[in-house]
Amino acid sequence: MTTARFKRVLLKLSGEALMGEDSFGINRQTIERIVDEIAQVAALNVEMGIVIGGGNIFRGVALGSAGMDRATADYMGMLATIMNALALADVMRQKGLNARVQSAINIEQVVEPYIRPKAIRYLEEGKIVVFAAGTGNPFFTTDTAAALRGTEIGAEMVLKATKVDGVYSADPKLDLNATKYERISFDEAIAKNLKVMDATAFALCRDQSLPITVFSILKAGAMRRVITGAQEGTLVHD
Repeated sequence: MTTARFKRVLLKLSGEALMGEDSFGINRQTIERIVDEIAQVAALNVEMGIVIGGGNIFRGVALGSAGMDRATADYMGMLATIMNALALADVMRQKGLNARVQSAINIEQVVEPYIRPKAIRYLEEGKIVVFAAGTGNPFFTTDTAAALRGTEIGAEMVLKATKVDGVYSADPKLDLNATKYERISFDEAIAKNLKVMDATAFALCRDQSLPITVFSILKAGAMRRVITGAQEGTLVHD
């Protein structure tokens, strides 16, 4: 019988992961496939929190650099993550998973606020908690929110779901000679500027000894393989 190596994890999903082949928004088939991957992990009795981005709907950083007030743009991006979180939780419930959404900014008519003890209780009860609105503060990315929430809930691993199957020495789409790392230290990844996560998120994970596994959300069963200890993706560690 297959068993999980981890009791509690934090999954970081980009908003772009929900687009599928579309140019923006949420692709229904894609989000259902992602939820099927999450269900495989939940079936192993792994407690899971999820932080989701909003880049498929709105990118605050892009508009901030284009002249919009950066704080305003970031708050708009936070609202986009709430939309994604609601969509993800809805599909999870339709597929029989017990999901809750907590937001770092208060919109109590729509989602409940983030309260750490309540989130931990949900996880202990077997519910999947989707953390929306990033950290609730402008100028911080959802990568940083993932590192923060992962630390707060006592996760044993951050699962960074991307469209690439790990960390490479260069962009494998642009450099055919790029090599994939199976394991790499935080310090080495930072020194090589490998862009796994932003620097703030990286530093927080390093300081809290919270390892990151980078894997492809496009590969069927990849997340389950990470959870069960099979070689998958790239492990970033102390």
